[in-house]
This record gives sequence, structure tokens and C-alpha cells, in this order.
Amino acid sequence: MSKLAKEPKPDWIRIKLTTGDNYQEIKEMMRSKTLHTVCEEARCPNIYECWANRTATFMILGDICTRACRFCAVNTGLPTELDLQEPERVAEAAEKMGLRHCVVTSVARDDLKDGGASIFAETVRAVRKRMPFCSVEVLIPDFLGDEDSLRIVMDAKPDILNHNIETVERLSDRVRAKAKYRRSLELLRRAKSMQPDIPTKSSIMLGVGEEWSEILQAMDDLRAVDCDILTIGQYLQPSPQHLNVEKYYRPEQFAELKEEGMKRGFSHVESGPLVRSSYHAHEQVKSAKSRQEVVPAEI
Repeated sequence: MSKLAKEPKPDWIRIKLTTGDNYQEIKEMMRSKTLHTVCEEARCPNIYECWANRTATFMILGDICTRACRFCAVNTGLPTELDLQEPERVAEAAEKMGLRHCVVTSVARDDLKDGGASIFAETVRAVRKRMPFCSVEVLIPDFLGDEDSLRIVMDAKPDILNHNIETVERLSDRVRAKAKYRRSLELLRRAKSMQPDIPTKSSIMLGVGEEWSEILQAMDDLRAVDCDILTIGQYLQPSPQHLNVEKYYRPEQFAELKEEGMKRGFSHVESGPLVRSSYHAHEQVKSAKSRQEVVPAEI
């Protein structure tokens, strides 16, 4: 066991507790509509800040995941929930919150033929119907590499297609359950091939034993499949049963990685100790679109 994992978190990892009216209102609304958020289920450190600012990431397809990734706090087991009315409830909640950017993710549902892709697509459509000017980002599982499932999601034309590689290639099998590093890259490549105008996005967490050179290689791998947006954050152990923290990266190291990412051509890089995949997501979609607008058309 890493000795560092037993030590107190460094000073730069601080969570701002803000539980005002907006936080309580969102919490009550999620309960009343029997909706789940990854903010709660994955114990995101930014939940107080985001909910106070009336932003949340909806987690569809229930709260039980068919996979047991060693970094993730979401419950694992055999899901029993499949609610075909869930897309409409998500849209109602997004409308009530007055969102301009809606993020939708899910547990992995390997028990379903399409991995839940059709529910993702219906959720995108339901939000768009109620809120035509609200951008919609989906953070999807790998659907076990099934191309038809991915196409169902891409045909709904989300504003951002997000799929996380989570870690460097060498550590992928140890950190993730069932998911494969190269399969994730292939998903991002296919998504861009299906809908070239839709920005793609991925995320890397640091502190599980990776080397600096491997982080840079992961960036290169993502750019090789034309991934547009990258988020980089510090892994924080959600419980003693999960992976130990092998290293805490300093803020200046995250800043350096942001520079490395921008040099490689990402349209936006969000990099910091508490950054998570959906952190400041509304800003990322603006950056991606503005970058697309300034790229000169081919003659």
C-alpha cells in the first residue's frame, strides 16, 4: 500500500462547501423526479460548486453499474431498472433548472442489447424538444465496442460526444473493468467518422501510477483519433476498497499539462486537481465551437 495514500491530502486539494438555496433546490428536484446524478453517485468533489451554480450531470439507466472499475464509487451489481420515461423526466428537470448546457451520462449497462444507447438518444431528443437552445453533451460507456449502439447515439446529434479513456494504456486493464484502452480510442475515432462536426472529448485521471511520458503519449493517442477536448484531474480514493493514490500532482504540473495539450491541438484543455469530466462543461462546448469556426475551410 502506498504510504502517500495514508497521508493527508495536500493543501491545494480543497473542496468549497456551498449548500445554499440552489443546492437544496436541485437536490430536492432530483429526488422528486427519481433522477440520479453522477455528482452524488461518484462522490464528485465539485458537487457543491456546480449545484450552487445550477449545473448537474444527469446519470441515466439507473444507479447500479454492471462493471466494477477500481477507481469508481458507483454501486456495482445486476441492474433491474430500465425506465422508458426517464428521458422526459431529465428534460423536465433540465428545463426547470434553466440549463444552457445539459450533460447526460450513465452507468455501464452491459446487460442491455444496445448498452442503453437508445435511452441516451431519446434523452438528447427530449431535452432538445423542451429546450431548443440548450446544448446537450453525452458521456457514454464503450457499449462493448458495438458500432450500431454508437451510431444510435450519434444519430441523435449531441453537441459533444464524451467518452473517457480514464488512464494511460499500461494501467488501463488494472484501473478499468472490461473497458479496453484501444477500444475506447476506436470509439472516439468512429464517433468523429460518423459525425465529423460533433466535437469529441475524453478525460484522464492522474495519480494511479502513470509516468509523465505516458500521459503525453495518451494525449497523442487522443489527438490521433481527432479528439477535440481533454480534461485532466487528480484521482481521489473514494473508499479504502478502491485504488490507492500513488501521487498527488501539484497545480503547476496540471498547468504544464494544459500547455502540452493545447500545443497538441486540443480545442480546449481543462486541467486541475479537482477537474472532473463535466467540470465547466458549458465553457468547453463554446471553446470547441469557436475553434471550429476559425479553422479555414479546405479549398
